[in-house]
Amino acid sequence: MPELPSPSRRRLPREERLRQLLDVSWRLVRDEGTDALTLGRLAEQAGVTKPVVYDHFGTRNGLLAALYEDFDVRQTAVIDAALERSVPTLEGKAAVIASSYVNCVLTQGREISGVLAALAGAPELERIKREYRLAFIRKCRGVLAPFAGRQDIAPARFWAMLGAADALSEAAATGEITPQQAQEELFEIIVAMVNRNAGQTPRLP
Repeated sequence: MPELPSPSRRRLPREERLRQLLDVSWRLVRDEGTDALTLGRLAEQAGVTKPVVYDHFGTRNGLLAALYEDFDVRQTAVIDAALERSVPTLEGKAAVIASSYVNCVLTQGREISGVLAALAGAPELERIKREYRLAFIRKCRGVLAPFAGRQDIAPARFWAMLGAADALSEAAATGEITPQQAQEELFEIIVAMVNRNAGQTPRLP
């Protein structure tokens, strides 16, 4: 009897194949580090030919960018689901934003840090990061607007909040602080940002 093709070699729909390649890529980064992730190595581990991998990602930077996009899509889904279930108060929404953001980074742990480091300075990363950061700020603006008073929260405050979220999540991932400390600090930053809208805005002298 002829040998049956292995599950990884059988022809999958494009979206299923992409999901498989991303999952194998995350496993490679987790087990061997980002430096080990090449298109050839991915093809070998996924049990497909190199042209299949090149067709999906084009270049190594394209693969790394796809991993970052995959991380961000899952992060967005987690935050959206948590916000739907949250208490409709400022504290309830801020707690969800803070805990979801930190937890998403911790779930991917060292892997996402390695991907970001490998893509540092690449145009692909800068474009994708900007798109997702703007989308995240729009989401937070919409969620927090009912508690912000008559005036919109200034864009600069959202960028400051996002910078704090990244720094706190990274510190928690590396063990400099605990996840609980990161979430509590980010929660306080978000609540303070919204509450500032009701009072006087401090200005630099």
